[in-house]
Amino acid sequence: MLSVTDLRELDTATADLSRVIPRADVDVASVVPKVQPIIDRVRDGGERALLALAEEFDGVRPPALRVPAEALAAALENLDPAVRAALEESIRRARTVHEAQIPAGSVVELGEGAVVENRWVPVERVGLYVPGGRAVYPSSVVMNVVPAQAAGVESLVVTSPPQKDHGGLPHPTVLAACALLGVDEVYAAGGAQAVAMLALGVRDDDGEGWLCAPVRMVTGPGNVYVAAAKRALQGVIGVDSEAGPSEIAVIADGTARADWVAADLISQSEHDPLAASVLITDSEDLLRDVLAAVEAQVPGSFHEDQIRVALTGPQSGVLLVRDMEQALEVSDLYATEHLEIQTRDPEALAERVRNAGAVFVGPYSPVPLGDYSAGSNHVLPTSGTARFSSGLNTVTFLRSQQLIRYEEAGLRGVADGISALAEDERLPAHGVAVRARFA
Repeated sequence: MLSVTDLRELDTATADLSRVIPRADVDVASVVPKVQPIIDRVRDGGERALLALAEEFDGVRPPALRVPAEALAAALENLDPAVRAALEESIRRARTVHEAQIPAGSVVELGEGAVVENRWVPVERVGLYVPGGRAVYPSSVVMNVVPAQAAGVESLVVTSPPQKDHGGLPHPTVLAACALLGVDEVYAAGGAQAVAMLALGVRDDDGEGWLCAPVRMVTGPGNVYVAAAKRALQGVIGVDSEAGPSEIAVIADGTARADWVAADLISQSEHDPLAASVLITDSEDLLRDVLAAVEAQVPGSFHEDQIRVALTGPQSGVLLVRDMEQALEVSDLYATEHLEIQTRDPEALAERVRNAGAVFVGPYSPVPLGDYSAGSNHVLPTSGTARFSSGLNTVTFLRSQQLIRYEEAGLRGVADGISALAEDERLPAHGVAVRARFA
């Protein structure tokens, strides 16, 4: 089911690995022109356009755009107690981890009357997108809301696609998660139109006020249309990332349990037909055993057809390497969303990983742990963007701002230097603005 590529004779340092490393073919740029008419419809038509678009794309017209408070309360009241307990524990762990990410400000004295203060200011209003469709994602509510709350964001909006089976409201477990977290501004909107609603805002019927006021930033995973809308509206709003299909890479040697590795590869493939599952190993015996375990575990799976599509696609496969040194080189070039390390000494390898959204160290740290209850965040960079970007975290919702406090003595001490630099840059008025204070 999984294809095998032998890299043992390849010079990793000089070879073009883009030709051999599995990768989903997701072209966000080609979708941007398709979402622009949707954005224009939302800009021109407001709530009516959003309700009509829900009918077109989700097969149901919501009774209202904003989810009523009583629906949120009912969803929480009717939530399965076991699911509620699991969500509460997930929230507790995530809050503990994300509150520890709050950066400390600083006041730096550079001389007499020369002080610069570094402080962190939260974004004032944020829109959080929670996907719907193939699966239900209350966990994404937790992963988006908790770091925003930890950062001190004052105004939070959640939007999630309306569900035909639930009267045009988002899934009740998503609504219950919002209620648990104290988020009461929730909208039944999905896809590119939801991103447009958050970015542009929607006026109420008389046009005097906002039904949904514009946000400053949109975060959260979604399909290629959500990613394309984020790209089209970036600049109007800030965004976290253009999330692509889920990815897992497992670095494993001959000490790993093949059935556990196979289960982990399969677990991520049930997200999406384009989900990527990649094993990187130097053991032919493990490779053989993992392939056999996959073939044994997939039949009868809840999403069997989708899993087969994902595991047989060009984005998935096994990479056979010479040793763990080459495994690390290949892994860093791949820059996966989720990286598991199941080796004889996983800590030693984990310390050397440079490019991965999140690293799961040892056999008892599977990726599903991070999806729900590790305390880490599961909104992570995909499609190789872990080479230069991070997963969603508390700092995502904070802006670094500097306060410059110079007195006369402080400015006098650098006035000549400023004048010299200004003249050299052919911007003499800059120097004049400083010298005028001492004329």
